[in-house]
Amino acid sequence: MMGKRLLGGYAALVYVFLYAPIAVVVIFAFNGGREVLYWEGFSTKWFGTALGTPEITSALRLSILIALGNALVACLLGTMLALALPRMRAWVRVPVDALAYMTLVTPEIVFAISALVFFVQAGTRLGFESPLGWQTILIAHVVFNASVVALVVRARFVSMGQSLEEASYDLGAGPISTFLQVTLPRLAPAILAGGLLAFTFSFDDFVTSFFVTGPDSETLPIYIWGQLRFGVTPAINATAAMILALTLVSIVVAYVVLRRTSQGREGSAIPGA
Repeated sequence: MMGKRLLGGYAALVYVFLYAPIAVVVIFAFNGGREVLYWEGFSTKWFGTALGTPEITSALRLSILIALGNALVACLLGTMLALALPRMRAWVRVPVDALAYMTLVTPEIVFAISALVFFVQAGTRLGFESPLGWQTILIAHVVFNASVVALVVRARFVSMGQSLEEASYDLGAGPISTFLQVTLPRLAPAILAGGLLAFTFSFDDFVTSFFVTGPDSETLPIYIWGQLRFGVTPAINATAAMILALTLVSIVVAYVVLRRTSQGREGSAIPGA
């Protein structure tokens, strides 16, 4: 009994250590005064100040556009990979599968440096004076998030089984009709959840974006990092709180979609089958 209490107390301390700084940033984003560490009353004016700053809105717009483009391309490539992997021969599937998982487990700093070296070398060979920009950020994010989408969609695809697709073929439907009318509707929730996760990972990414960005492509996390050199301001706290809110909303929606998909699959199972 004492051991469980000690373990629970230790876990509570770990959670406080991890999340207390985030809570402080969110709380002081609503501080009415200019002093960051002194509470002077509740106010939401700094959110208006942040949204009224051209540099912040420009960085926010670029982050959203990159995240949306990344989500769309990652969903397309990840879904194609998830559908292709189970149908591949083992000698092809195993290396491709390992490569997809390696993208997820590789430390982000290693991935970022590798992407930087690749883009610089490729840009030099192609004759680009400045190969880095929003395009390189988008490509780097897609490489990582396509594996995320593939992991989510593949889990759903494997759990569906092949019975409905085989029934569709027996009824005379072709591969395209079967995919559009049977496979895709059943995969849609997983694709949506994977897209939301890809959007989240791209929107708040700093390390990879920092390494592969150009002088004219500053995302919101990079802008915040640059402003921290001059000190934390209430507007920066408000901006960080908005990033956190958007990230949490995307993650919660993705979780709800996957949760309902899992419950629907269990509920639709044939009893005794």
